[in-house]
Amino acid sequence: MHAMSKDGRSRRKGPGLSARVDRERPIGSFASLKVELSVLIIISTAIAFVMAWFLLKMGWSGWIAMPLTLVVALGITYFFSRGLTAPLRQMRDAAEAMADGDYTVRVHATTTSHDEVGLLAQSFNEMAEELQHADQMRRDMVANVSHELRTPVSALQAMVENMADGVTEPTPANLEGILEQTHRLSDLIAFLLDLSRMEAGAASLQIEDFDFGDFIDETLQPLAIADAGHAHDIQVDLEKGLRMEGDQDRLRQLFTNVISNALKHSADGTTVLIQAHEDRQQEAIVTNVVNFGSQIPPEARTDIFRRFVKGKAGPGTESGGTGLGLSIARWAAQLHGGQVQVVDDPRGADFEITLPRYHRDPDEDEDEDEGEGSRSGGSDAPH
Repeated sequence: MHAMSKDGRSRRKGPGLSARVDRERPIGSFASLKVELSVLIIISTAIAFVMAWFLLKMGWSGWIAMPLTLVVALGITYFFSRGLTAPLRQMRDAAEAMADGDYTVRVHATTTSHDEVGLLAQSFNEMAEELQHADQMRRDMVANVSHELRTPVSALQAMVENMADGVTEPTPANLEGILEQTHRLSDLIAFLLDLSRMEAGAASLQIEDFDFGDFIDETLQPLAIADAGHAHDIQVDLEKGLRMEGDQDRLRQLFTNVISNALKHSADGTTVLIQAHEDRQQEAIVTNVVNFGSQIPPEARTDIFRRFVKGKAGPGTESGGTGLGLSIARWAAQLHGGQVQVVDDPRGADFEITLPRYHRDPDEDEDEDEGEGSRSGGSDAPH
């Protein structure tokens, strides 16, 4: 199988090339390039010595035997050295292709190479995969954001033009429609700002102790108002007296995205259940958000938390969204040392959020670990 580069040159791909590189690097299985070069010199010298001795014994003149032996030794050295540097030539061609924007190229280095060149080829392939993934994410982001922006902007333009032309009156219902579209734009901008924070690693948290039940009630109020047209029954079943430490703004992002995702993928008039209890053994609060009826295949439960991966449009949503909501939810959970995942539940899609009751600074945890290591090291020392 061949792939054409942008300059029209054909690049071979697949196991055939890898097998050919294996044959070109018969001494490429050593752990060091210096050892391989030493072996190459020894082999060339030994062959040259044996060949010169044999030719001289056969009665050949030294003026003929020695140059012939030198040519053979150089040919053997060239053959083996070309195999040793084959991945370097592939990396050169692949780097040129990547400079032209083709991130699909890979270095098909020998599968048995453990020297510096082989490790460099493996690292190069890992870098190429990351660049290809980043390029695809960039393309997806532009496409998704463009799509999500076009809908509310077009609706706003049409509504405002109709009012300016006198086709429609600025009634409360029409103004409510304009407000709804501006909310969609605001949410999209907030998603993009959160994404930039995720990329930059900026995660300043304002930790405070709060009542978890009151927090859920405050989070549900705007969601219930926005969901009024879909008549979902949001049931809340919380263990009494739950309190925790955390950043309410970040946690509200987490619960808002997970709950709104459940509402979007639930048919109108169905139930969304929110349950929470304390796991005293782990000192954590476990929350389950269940939308009945729908299920998420096990193979898709990890992908839905990746950026720009959009779920199928549900009965209660106009589109699959930006593909950022659940990624931001996972990010907010991880900031608090918790996690969000999809668990098996016969009732429907069940998003389980596990958060520690008491906030612990990661820097403090590292200091404690280092202190324990020092203490354990000191106990082993002789007195």
